[in-house]
Amino acid sequence: MTRSTAEIPVALRAERDHAAPAEVERPRVLLVDDDDRNLLAVATVLEDLGEVVTARSGDEALRHLLKGEFAVILLDVYMPGMDGYEAAQIIRSREQSKRIPIVFLSAVNKEAEHLMRGYEMGAVDYVFKPVDPIILRSKVAVFVDLFAKTKEIERKASQEQALLDVALKANAERLKAEQDLRRAEQRQAVIIQSLPIILYLEPLGCKPRCPRFVSGDLHALTGFNFSDVVERPELWHERLHRDEKKRVLAALDERDQTGRLSVEYRWKCADGTYRHFHDQAVLLKDPQGNPIEYAGTLTDVTDRRLLESQLVQAQKMDAIGKLTGGIAHDFNNLLAAVIGGIGLIERRAKLTEEDQRILTMTKRAADQGSELVRRLLAFARRQQLEPAPIDIAALHDGVNDLLSHTLGGLVELQWKIAPDVGAAFADRPQLELALMNLIINARDAMPEGGTIVVSAENRTASDDDPLPLHEGDYVVISVIDRGCGISPELLDKVLEPFFTTKEVGKGTGLGLSMVYGFAKQTGGTLNIESKVGVGTCTELWLPRATGNAARKGPRSNVSQDPVAQRSLRILLIDDHAEVRGTTAAMLRDLGHSTVDVGTGAEGVEILSADERKFDLLVTDYAMPRLSGTEVIKLARQHVTDLPALIVTGYADMDEVSERPSDVGLLLKPFTVHDLSRAVQGAVESR
Repeated sequence: MTRSTAEIPVALRAERDHAAPAEVERPRVLLVDDDDRNLLAVATVLEDLGEVVTARSGDEALRHLLKGEFAVILLDVYMPGMDGYEAAQIIRSREQSKRIPIVFLSAVNKEAEHLMRGYEMGAVDYVFKPVDPIILRSKVAVFVDLFAKTKEIERKASQEQALLDVALKANAERLKAEQDLRRAEQRQAVIIQSLPIILYLEPLGCKPRCPRFVSGDLHALTGFNFSDVVERPELWHERLHRDEKKRVLAALDERDQTGRLSVEYRWKCADGTYRHFHDQAVLLKDPQGNPIEYAGTLTDVTDRRLLESQLVQAQKMDAIGKLTGGIAHDFNNLLAAVIGGIGLIERRAKLTEEDQRILTMTKRAADQGSELVRRLLAFARRQQLEPAPIDIAALHDGVNDLLSHTLGGLVELQWKIAPDVGAAFADRPQLELALMNLIINARDAMPEGGTIVVSAENRTASDDDPLPLHEGDYVVISVIDRGCGISPELLDKVLEPFFTTKEVGKGTGLGLSMVYGFAKQTGGTLNIESKVGVGTCTELWLPRATGNAARKGPRSNVSQDPVAQRSLRILLIDDHAEVRGTTAAMLRDLGHSTVDVGTGAEGVEILSADERKFDLLVTDYAMPRLSGTEVIKLARQHVTDLPALIVTGYADMDEVSERPSDVGLLLKPFTVHDLSRAVQGAVESR
């Protein structure tokens, strides 16, 4: 290159000065020449077309190409080191630069041979020196404009692609939102279908009721389809329970005034059964406040009502049990005086045959009262039990002997005991009594005679079972009859004490309640299933014993004669005058001397006056101000080794709290023999 900058016309400079301002991202032109004057001159000519980047060698040009894009390369042919041909060949061999147009700048070699070589090396044009500025600008402007348009196309394509991507993303998000909404609606529909609830819309002033929209499984809830309701608008009104109609219709009239409805009622379903529904509705209004329609829900609350009924029944039974336990305590005090007095009369008096007969009748009546109290305590689950493993086969033999003369000739007792049935863990006499009650009830349910089946098998209870049982292994003894059965409305009442379906004078109403109380106290339960005209199955669930040993027979009868023992000095404390007098007489008949007082304070005062005066302290438990256990603690502050015996009308050991371990417990009513053995045990324990 030999032409200097001064050779560039002034007019071209002016045109360049008035050119449009460069864009923010101007196309770049790479100018490669080893002559600084040529670089300056050409750069001045082209600077308004784009950003001119200069390089003084082929190596420097290649480094620039690694850093960015160029619209065109102006490459001097002859340069020291790497000439233009070699540089062009390398540029064309690289992927990132092979498509950039190359224009050779040459001062010599205009021959065809050199031109062809340049084109072979990748040149698109030649510009010969001295450079004509107009021609050079025209040639470069073509490539710069082409580059700019290409970039503009790419930019627009990129923008369009970005817009397309945004649109696709928006469509995808909208589609996903629609799918999520559809799935949510489906889930809600499934949930509503599975719940015992109906959603409805009901027009204003529709009489009788005629909903125009229903959502939910109406058929599963009522047995009717929505089409049935549409075809028969009077269906809802017709199937209201007759005892509920007046109240429910009044609630509907009130809804028209208040815009709200909340009412529960019984409604007869398609299968003929009544279910409890909770009907709620509110008045919908438009934005102007004008009423449109009622929106409401119909919920099946039958199970909730059943649970509430069971809870009320359980609370009632618990209250009756507590009341019964208290009454039994008072009865025991009375019976203690009666039975003790009769025993004393038998021992002391010489009676005529007629007097002995009357006394025997009185004693039998007292014994029956004592049995009645035991049944009350069994229902209240406050009796003292002595549970042990019981062999069911041996129990079978014992119960058969007890009932052999009771069932009569019309009733046959059939036993079906599973070969692998385990031992039940329970109190044997109470279990025998419970079975006798169940079998006698079954006999009474079959006045025409029949077969009573008593079966026994192993069963396992889990937390999912409807019966109120802890998870574990049980022995289930079932008593099945084919008698008259029990109606559903009476089935929940048969376990209540004194409730009976028998004629007056033919039952106390304590049989099933006693069995129920015994089963609950043992850790099991009583389950009754019955159908009128078909029969009854009563299941007695008892815990299964873990060991192999079983009590195979009834307890042996002990002698009823008093135990011979030395004469003792006894301090007797009881706030009940009759019981205190009878007990003192019984102790004196046993050869003991007694001092009897009515309060604990009096007894403690006597002991404090003479610490060595007494060999034994006998005290009632439930007394005003000082209980029996408190009396014993105060007494032992004066006489530390004083033997003691507590007498109580409570049958529940837990009721006698904080009793010292060496203090015996005697339950009322008791006989002379019971008292004698208790006294001996109390003395020996110290």
